Amino acid sequence: MLYSEDVFKRVTELGGSIEVICGSMFSGKTEELIRRLRRAQIARLRVEIFKPRTDTRFDESAVVSHNANYIHSTPVDHSSSILLLGSEVQVVGIDEAQFFDGELPRVCNMLANRGVRVIVAGLDMDYQGVPFGPMPGLLAIAESITKVHAVCVKCGNPALYSYRLATERSTVLLGEKESYEPRCRVCYGLQA
Repeated sequence: MLYSEDVFKRVTELGGSIEVICGSMFSGKTEELIRRLRRAQIARLRVEIFKPRTDTRFDESAVVSHNANYIHSTPVDHSSSILLLGSEVQVVGIDEAQFFDGELPRVCNMLANRGVRVIVAGLDMDYQGVPFGPMPGLLAIAESITKVHAVCVKCGNPALYSYRLATERSTVLLGEKESYEPRCRVCYGLQA
């Protein structure tokens, strides 16, 4: 999207931006999202957090990390709901972005253009090592990208892949350590 100088000046003055936190499962994406959102709350900014309604692994409405840290959130069915529910805020947090519909990048752009700081966390690749859902689009438009790594359970090197242990082959399979383990490029390739 090309911006005229006036639009770019207005967006910069308003302070809107898109930050993406991505990586494999067990890499600390949600932990980092919660940390950034808590800092925004400490700064007394108006914050709203969203997650896909389908993600009920830890809690129906809270965003919960593997370390059991949590922050209250609003579950939504479609990314367009974020525009309505996040209309009076300064910071929007979005967890498990890979499970959202393809409109999420457009929604994040609209929020950032309004001056909202948008912080998004999600898997950048599915269990087959393929870019996941709306994440490639978000990575392309983000002002800031933080790629976090887990530890490979086979060799101890930095892991960027989510290796699926379960035999289920659908792209989306909500699970934890019983279904997935983090692996480095070499150990993922040797076992995949």
